[in-house]
Amino acid sequence: MSLSQSSMSLKTAQLKAVYRMLSFNDDADAFDDDYSLPPAGSSHNRWKILIYDAACRSIISPLLSVSQLRRRGVTLHLLLNSEREPIPDVPAIYFCTPNKENLATIARDCAKGLYGKAHLNFVTKLDRPLMEDFAKLVVQTGSLDTVAGVHDQYLDFVCLEQQLFSLGKKNSYVVYNGSGANEQMIESAMTDIAYGLFSVVATVGKVPIIRCPKGGAPEMVARKLNKMIAEHPTLLRNKSSLHRPLLVILDRNADLITPVQHTSSYQALIDDMLKHNANRVEFDVITDSGKRPKTEKKKFDLDPDEDPFYSQHKFNPFPEAIESNGIELQEVTAKEVSIRSKATGKDPVIVDPLASSATDLATAVDSLPALLARKKQLEVHTSILQAVMNQVAARDVPQFFELETSLATGSYKNDLGRAKADVLALAADPTKGNVEDKLRLVLLYVLTTQAKSADVDEVTTAVQQAMETKTDDGKPRLDKQGKETLSSGIKAIGYLKQLRSMHMLPMSSTLQEIDSTSAGYGRSDMLSSFMAKATTQASGLLAKATDKVSSMLGKTHKHYATTVVENLCDMTPATEDDDYLYLDPRVKGDVDVAKLRMMNRAPIREVTAFVIGGGCYAEYQNLQMIANERRTVSYGSTELVDAGQFLGQLGQLG
Repeated sequence: MSLSQSSMSLKTAQLKAVYRMLSFNDDADAFDDDYSLPPAGSSHNRWKILIYDAACRSIISPLLSVSQLRRRGVTLHLLLNSEREPIPDVPAIYFCTPNKENLATIARDCAKGLYGKAHLNFVTKLDRPLMEDFAKLVVQTGSLDTVAGVHDQYLDFVCLEQQLFSLGKKNSYVVYNGSGANEQMIESAMTDIAYGLFSVVATVGKVPIIRCPKGGAPEMVARKLNKMIAEHPTLLRNKSSLHRPLLVILDRNADLITPVQHTSSYQALIDDMLKHNANRVEFDVITDSGKRPKTEKKKFDLDPDEDPFYSQHKFNPFPEAIESNGIELQEVTAKEVSIRSKATGKDPVIVDPLASSATDLATAVDSLPALLARKKQLEVHTSILQAVMNQVAARDVPQFFELETSLATGSYKNDLGRAKADVLALAADPTKGNVEDKLRLVLLYVLTTQAKSADVDEVTTAVQQAMETKTDDGKPRLDKQGKETLSSGIKAIGYLKQLRSMHMLPMSSTLQEIDSTSAGYGRSDMLSSFMAKATTQASGLLAKATDKVSSMLGKTHKHYATTVVENLCDMTPATEDDDYLYLDPRVKGDVDVAKLRMMNRAPIREVTAFVIGGGCYAEYQNLQMIANERRTVSYGSTELVDAGQFLGQLGQLG
């Protein structure tokens, strides 16, 4: 993969920086593509050991596989805090967070002479006091000569896709909103976020315009980041681009609906229904083998950028992904059968004396390995689609999706009685959804309507009673983990009720309904063709459960973050473009947007939306609705959470 300047996405830029680090920070040896890369072990691609801490491992893992590291000369990659054997002749590249514990460990390694030279790379800025403490340690042990160099890499973010990143700040919503957080803790947390965003800016090398709502966490982070960029000695020198990127910093509290609402797109459903972390998906497959069914664990590493099927369909509605998988698998299988039959002579070829049929046959046979690899990739997606469908069908997810969408778009605005009746009917039915699905529906009910506290309590009690019943075979519906989820969810509902009583919840509907055909997200004729073809194209459960997902092909809606970012990109008057802070690191002080309205502003070609307090795949997918050929939309957050994790964080605050 070549990392040309023209296609310098955030992930590409981060990969380029990691390549440079793995070549001992020598630009001459930092080959950007595998084709020109000299063999591992040669003078321009020397053998080395990579030592990293857990935080930096999470940065490297989505970028480079073990085989790719090997091609870059990495013979071993080991955790810093693990027991490690001495390999004194091989240089070590350290990549870790600059803290006292890590620096003490590195100093001990140098004193013991574990490796050849030590090349130290810190994921963010190494503060002067820490650097002085480390220098004293290595001088005292006489191992200063072991340290070949110290570099601040500014790579303190996890890039999962070309347009998706996370700062990996665990439990971030609780940290920033918990009652136990004092002013000093909040200040420190906001500084950490600003450093993470500074890493993003420094890696790409372009100085953004920063927009954010006034007050609260977004303004704190924006002002800190603005200062860091303005004071950096080299960043402001880069004036290569006429079109400045836009960075929009948002607060999770402005939209609590999106992270808990059920979704309908392929990638977001994988994250919601299955175990999914850092592009790895895991699920159980039950195989029928006689009297005793066996459970087999499946693990797949997905590449959202390079996998053709996934990159094309990850944002599509789930039924579309099923249909496309069936069609593409059928086409690939037909091509494979055709090539094999020609190669074995079972499919007689009419020989044209003017055509080189032998050459055509050889070309077809040569294409077979790539075709089989493509087929294998599609079969992986068939397995994942089936696993998602298992959950969707068992939990009646489309019913929750439909009702929550109606609530979020204000369909019940003037009929609170009907809203309560519909929510109660689904919440009280023990056969519909699991405990998490029901709790998420109640949270949506609290967030999207002015329902009385007594009505919320009634619906919550209905969920409790439904979950306390037994299944048809006499077993309890909730295991220990289910009971913990129910308890946590009830606390989460209490927390939202408390916020609402203090008028701290945004009470407007956050979804703006749009015509789905204009967005290219679903067509009226799509469903009928999908239903007709699924029985022949999809296998097993996919075919049987087709009717379960038909409602997921409805209209598409713009979520809160999408609407805000669009208004800022289009510079729409009387919207957030008038109200949000406008910070430019190249300009001292705040910029007056009213004065800018009298000038021609350059159109926005690159925009990054960043959410403090946790982001989700549904929000990332929704933002792509405003991306087009002339505008790329990237998405980042303090951490990526699924609905269950976010529900748990709300529960901790209740």
